[in-house]
Amino acid sequence: MAPRIWLIGGPTASGKSGLALRLSEAVGGEIVGADSMQIYADLPILTAAPTPAERAAVPHHLVGVADAVEAWSVGRWARAAQQVLANIAARGRDAVVVGGTGLYFNALTKGLAPAPAVPQAQRDASAAQLADQGEPVFRDELARLDPAAEARIEIGDRQRLTRAHAVAVATGRSLTDWHGDTTPLLTPGSFTAVTLLPPREALYPRCDERLLGMVDAGALAEVARLAARGLDPAQPALKAVGYRELAAHLAGEASLCDAIDQAQMQTRRYAKRQSTWFRNQASDWPVVDDADLDGQWRALRAIGFP
Repeated sequence: MAPRIWLIGGPTASGKSGLALRLSEAVGGEIVGADSMQIYADLPILTAAPTPAERAAVPHHLVGVADAVEAWSVGRWARAAQQVLANIAARGRDAVVVGGTGLYFNALTKGLAPAPAVPQAQRDASAAQLADQGEPVFRDELARLDPAAEARIEIGDRQRLTRAHAVAVATGRSLTDWHGDTTPLLTPGSFTAVTLLPPREALYPRCDERLLGMVDAGALAEVARLAARGLDPAQPALKAVGYRELAAHLAGEASLCDAIDQAQMQTRRYAKRQSTWFRNQASDWPVVDDADLDGQWRALRAIGFP
């Protein structure tokens, strides 16, 4: 039987990593990260990247391979993933692609869209509107123009918010629609996909508890080391959920309690946006709503995973 590709997507703290490990061990496969933050090596604790023990148990790819000074786009990840998947297949092994970055999965299953030309004047106008209105109000307008883009773009990612808004206004067509004019990078039928969507009442407490665990495990030291480098705040790695809040505490701008509360809130909001994205953009994927690993594994087997 030819090697298979298994896709596991879903919001943060849904249990994706544990399920991917179990599946990889069952099929003798290798894991490919599909997380736009875990690709950076600087914040393994804050981004809940696979631990050294997990990476020793199963080969992992596209995890911790970039420095925070780099800016990985969807296209760069997709090109790297194609090569990684080809190498895994050449070894005769299955690949388990796991993560919560919906655009990475879109690149694989739907393809990469040509970038529409947007006049500089509109890009500047959209950026000025965001600065004037503030992100919450700006997001409300973007949600009317391109609801899928608003749902998938992380809090604080001003560059992507501005881009989606400018495209919609300048072209009269949403960036999401532009993304639809693509050719999949994976051959239809070559992969099996699933979305983990635990109920909110189980997911949100898990988000809160995990953030506390990150702080206990050394997330503050990670943030301090990265903040000391003085990188441009627009760098993608600095948009990791929780980074801004913990950095504010380290700068004396917030108490640790307040920073944790804010980081937990942002994590819950991020999980909500991810859940919305997968429900809307991967609506044809089977959904597993169990919150515990054993239940997820049984559900996975029931829908055709090995």
